[in-house]
Amino acid sequence: MKLKIKLGDEVKVITGKDKGRKGSVLEVNPIKRKIRVKDIHIQTLFDKKEGLLKREGFIDYSNVKLLQSVPSKEKKKVTKPKKKSLFSR
Repeated sequence: MKLKIKLGDEVKVITGKDKGRKGSVLEVNPIKRKIRVKDIHIQTLFDKKEGLLKREGFIDYSNVKLLQSVPSKEKKKVTKPKKKSLFSR
């Protein structure tokens, strides 16, 4: 299934502990239907080299609503040249 939310889109969380917060999409996993949103669902992780790290965790695709889509590159219409008929000169 193709997801409507893409990288860089502005979304709003509609359920969960971060309900009502807005952010931009950092990562999309279409297979698991999960997305990572900036400053939403912050998780604390421990790394031996760097110590405690705080970063965003994945949230379910169905828990967010699309507010503003990033403008996609405008696709140029490719027009095919007309076929020449055998009878015209």
